[in-house]
Amino acid sequence: MRTLISFIFVAAVCVTSSWAQLAAPNEAGVSTGHIHLHVHDVEAHKKFWLAMGGTPTKYAQFEVMKFPDVLVFLAKDEPTGGSAGSIVNHVGFRVPDGPAAIAKWKEAGLKTEAGRNPRGGYLIAPDDLRVEIVEDTSMKTPIAFHHVHFWVSEAAIPEIKAWYVKTFGAKPGKRGDNEAADVPGANLTFSKAVERTAPAKGTVLDHIGFEIKNLEAFCKRLEASGVKFDRPYSKSPAGLGLAFFTDPWGTYIEVTEGLDKL
Repeated sequence: MRTLISFIFVAAVCVTSSWAQLAAPNEAGVSTGHIHLHVHDVEAHKKFWLAMGGTPTKYAQFEVMKFPDVLVFLAKDEPTGGSAGSIVNHVGFRVPDGPAAIAKWKEAGLKTEAGRNPRGGYLIAPDDLRVEIVEDTSMKTPIAFHHVHFWVSEAAIPEIKAWYVKTFGAKPGKRGDNEAADVPGANLTFSKAVERTAPAKGTVLDHIGFEIKNLEAFCKRLEASGVKFDRPYSKSPAGLGLAFFTDPWGTYIEVTEGLDKL
């Protein structure tokens, strides 16, 4: 049986910095940026994301795993729970051959779950982060980011979709039977939650991030439209522009300018 270490090595060799990069922004200057995880064991998460095909790097005090269209930040913390039960139920990645990829990950020791689509499924990362795997036979890379899946009340679905379209210039549409909107690098999927969902902040998937061109001006426009910032626009010592706010349904969001250089 192939060991986890050997699988990580093969996955890492297949990944190069030439394809591990963020998407070009849309007309609003927005693209997918990162997901920020609060984790008990950083090394356990690094092994998981390496096995998936991520490229490791560091930014400031954070361990970071690079994938096409997204950066996965790992911060040691005490998460209040997994992603299921929060507004962001899971995130998704796409691969050229779903069953083959899941079989390899299962052989490497990763926890898997079947999904409704037999060509896909789920990986369960440490701290109970759900990661959906979606097949895309047209893609040219081994793996890339695919979606962020929000679970809200049925009545809230049109509202949350319209909010992300307005706020981030997302292109409205559908993903299967679900309402959705696209920003470069990710589909934003909106589904009916069976039970009331909790805010994301403090869970393993603490917040999602968007990379913004001309971030300071973007933040001023949002503030003028009524968005209340948890942390207003500033620059980090490393020169990264950043700000934080929470959407009306409890998703903690970071907007950045400069992670596209990572």
